[in-house]
Formats: sequence, structure tokens, C-alpha cells
Amino acid sequence: MGTARSRRRAATIGAAIAIATLSLFSTAGGAAAAASSGCEGGGFSVLGISSDVSGASVANPPATFRVQGKYNEFDVVAATFEIRNYAFLPTNNSLDMTNGVKTPVWEYKRPLHGGTLTSAVTVDRSGDDISLQRTGTVASGARLTMTITAKDCAAGGVFQMEVQRGDIDPATGLPRKTLFVHRLADATGNLNPFYYDNQNFRDHIGEFLTRDANGNNVPCTPDPNNRFCVQVRQRTEIGNDVSDKFVARDSAQGGAPPNDTVRVNNPECGSPQVPSLAHCGGVSVWQVASGGRMGFVTGGDAVEVSNSPTQCVQNCQAQNRVRGRLAILGFPFRVAVDDRLQPRLCNPGPNCPI
Repeated sequence: MGTARSRRRAATIGAAIAIATLSLFSTAGGAAAAASSGCEGGGFSVLGISSDVSGASVANPPATFRVQGKYNEFDVVAATFEIRNYAFLPTNNSLDMTNGVKTPVWEYKRPLHGGTLTSAVTVDRSGDDISLQRTGTVASGARLTMTITAKDCAAGGVFQMEVQRGDIDPATGLPRKTLFVHRLADATGNLNPFYYDNQNFRDHIGEFLTRDANGNNVPCTPDPNNRFCVQVRQRTEIGNDVSDKFVARDSAQGGAPPNDTVRVNNPECGSPQVPSLAHCGGVSVWQVASGGRMGFVTGGDAVEVSNSPTQCVQNCQAQNRVRGRLAILGFPFRVAVDDRLQPRLCNPGPNCPI
């Protein structure tokens, strides 16, 4: 594994130095931070609702229904709130990441709660924001609530899914966690999205960085009272080979340990990088705390040197972000072969229910 990485390094050392220098001393790097301009004219239509509304109740929804926006679209399985066929749509917005073509991201985002949602769907829509909620029960009869929150924007914090359940795990005395399986779309050609290890972050692992008043990334001294001085860690992103602006990542949020939200490692997957990430190229699996959420962020929000997720356990917001003060390291395009996580799928089993 080290030999493969060394060969790539030797072949691209000049480019690597250029990228590292650019990412440390400027705000450039392939994506701009999310801004309200990225949501201009955005707004979803769903279940016959296309205007702002609060607390609308839609009984007996179709088995699968479409959430249609200007910038993105996805389908919802009514009985489980599984998400299918999530894609970004091409627009002329300055933060558009699609390079002019419909850009698939997810085949599905599947919450394995084992329950069934049966209530009416509650819809709250305001401008480019939408929230969908439905309740039901898990197998034991305990209450289950699923909430989807989304923003119709070209980039930024655009999606999250929350689960709340009433059944208790006897091992912890806390509500049971729910396994979430995220599978990237199987698209054609260069549109096929993939997970990768972001070399721009790996090159600065362990450093403490912040962003100064001029928008430059600068070193800083760690201080527990300064949330803008953050240590760089490995970063797994989602990319494709079509657009040099497209970047996304999974974004977890949950309660404090042991009731936190964590990714399930798949040791059969990874990359030639050392240490490897135990992460597959086309799927990620998460244990999500009751009241926690799994979302994803895109564009500049995906390449911030961010703090650990806040301990939100209820009604978390899709764009719960700190803006303008965090270092931005950007991402490479095109992504080197050694940085792409392999194989695409994990071995089917309890930790990989694909």
C-alpha cells in the first residue's frame, strides 16, 4: 500500500505542493461557502403543496412521493421515510455544482428502524426550506417519529433525516439506535459519485487552523474557548469526475456518548493511504442515536475545517453551521486513484445491510 502511494506522490509532488500552499493561504479550493444567493428562487413542491404552509396534514400519501425543487429533487418512501434518487439539477446559479448536467448523489438513504409510519404526513414549507414528519410504531409497538428537513439550494447544508423512537435498549437504558445505510447512486460514466479521502485535509492532519479577517487560512493556538481554531482531521468526501465544483460529505449529529451517532467501520474497505479509513467507495453505514440526525453538506460547507457536530438531539436544523471563521481547505479534482475508497460496496451482513 505504501509503495502505491509513494509512486503517486513522486509523480505528482509539484501539484501536491501547489494544492497545499493554495489551501493553507487562500480561501480557494474548488468550492465557495454556502450563501443565501445559492438558494435564490428555491422552494419545494410536495404532495400537492407548492407554497409556504405550516402544519399542513396530508393523509394517505402515495407509497412513494416526489419532493421537487429548483436545485434538487428526491423521492420519499412514505412507510419508512427512506430517501431515493437524490439529485442536483443544473441551474445558472453562481454556486451551481453540476457543470450543466443533472447530478445524481444518492440511490438511497435508508433508515432501518424496523417500524412502519402510518400517520398523516405533516408538511412545513417556508421559502427554500421544507420539513416533512410522520409517526408510527416500531415492531414492539413503541412510538416512532421520522423527520426530513431539506433546503432547495445549489450548495450548502441541504438535507438531514432525524429518527426518534420510544423503545429502550436494555444494554444502555437509552432509546435504541437506528442503523442508517447510505448508498451512492449508480450513475453512468463520469457522473458516478464516489467516496474519497480528501488529500487537502490529509496533508494538514494535526495542524490547528482558523480563518483571518481577510479570509485567509492561518495557523492558530488551540484554545477550548475558541471554537474557530480547529485541528485538521481526515476528511471523507463525495465527488465525481464531471464537475470540479461538486463536493459533498455525510454530516452526523447526535447526543453525547454513549448515545451518540457514529459511522460503522467496514474493515474490508479503504484505500492505499495510511492509516486507511475502513470506509467503502459507494456506501456508508451509521448508528444514529434517537433524536439525532444524519444529513449531508455540500460545496464550501463540505470543505470547512469544522468542529465536531453539535449535540443536537431534537429539531436539529439542516444548516446548523458556523460561517466565515473556519478554515477552508478545498478538494482536489480530479481525485487521484489512490485516494478513492475501494471496493465500492461492503460485504453484505449485519454491518452492511445493503
